[in-house]
Amino acid sequence: MSGSSAPRARRALDEIPVYRPGKPALTEDHKLSSNENPYPPLPGVMERASAELGRINRYPDAGMTGLYDALSERLGLSPDHFAAGTGSVAVLFALLNAHLEAGDEIVYAWRSFEAYPIAADLTGATTVRVPLRADATHDLPAMAAAVTDRTKVVLVCTPNNPTGPVVSAVDLHAFLATVPSHVLVVVDEAYVEFVRDPAAASGLAALADHPNVVVLRTFSKAYGLAGLRVGYAIARPEIAVSIRKATPPFSVTDLSQAAAVASLESEEALQERVEAIVQERLAMVAALRGQGWDVPDTEANFVWLPLGDDALDFAAACDPVSVRPFAGDGVRISVGAPEVNTELIALAGAWRRTHPA
Repeated sequence: MSGSSAPRARRALDEIPVYRPGKPALTEDHKLSSNENPYPPLPGVMERASAELGRINRYPDAGMTGLYDALSERLGLSPDHFAAGTGSVAVLFALLNAHLEAGDEIVYAWRSFEAYPIAADLTGATTVRVPLRADATHDLPAMAAAVTDRTKVVLVCTPNNPTGPVVSAVDLHAFLATVPSHVLVVVDEAYVEFVRDPAAASGLAALADHPNVVVLRTFSKAYGLAGLRVGYAIARPEIAVSIRKATPPFSVTDLSQAAAVASLESEEALQERVEAIVQERLAMVAALRGQGWDVPDTEANFVWLPLGDDALDFAAACDPVSVRPFAGDGVRISVGAPEVNTELIALAGAWRRTHPA
């Protein structure tokens, strides 16, 4: 045996943090740190998924035919417009691996989804972060100005995770008019079902007018399938196929595919649950603002408290409720069951009384 050095991973990993899941809580209902849906699976999902358990000795359908057909029928696009994976974050990783390499640039707002830097840095491309505006919204003019001849991808998260605001249709239209057509603009709509702002941008509308747009969506949030990991991209067929090529085969199980298709068939129940979450969101925002908190407008299933350096201390004070702190920036709080939301609001009020602005 020669030498004593251990095998070394790629140097790109040296500066990449490990993704942090939401902090566990006293009970599942008290976990407001992961933007999970507090409701159980939609009607028909358990039965359809359970039927797949008897054939788990078989590989899943690598072509995801049933899922793509169901999405095609729902969204009015041919099946070759879709590329699915284990959650929209896995689809994002595949997309960036397919379209970025060393020497390229990727532009996105910050703070935004914490997986963006990990996915981007793994490709070897250069990250260009553009600060959010003071109201926690995307500064699209500044993002457009940050695009250079080396830029290959721009990420636009709407509603923005973790701050909550949406990008307006007017702003996205103006942005797309300035971005070169060879630059992929990824519109991340993981929380689109919770949006009620009529002025909000639509990724699908943008895709219809701009071939360089890719839309990301997921079954983890509104549909309540976070544990089964199904997300997908919507893109022009030539882009969708590039994502499929970069996705490991058999990544989405037949059980997960069946659950996703069944969820699409439970539209009425979905809308009822989403509306209940939206109403809880509105109540939480009103209550927190009534306590004096500066809560940005949110169209997602969470609220944002811009606590700055107090983020970690606030999160600790929320025990037994688990919230998601981002050190130096703020705290994201998911909308949970009504009684837990009430408990969280009381804890936030107690903090506010002892830590006045």
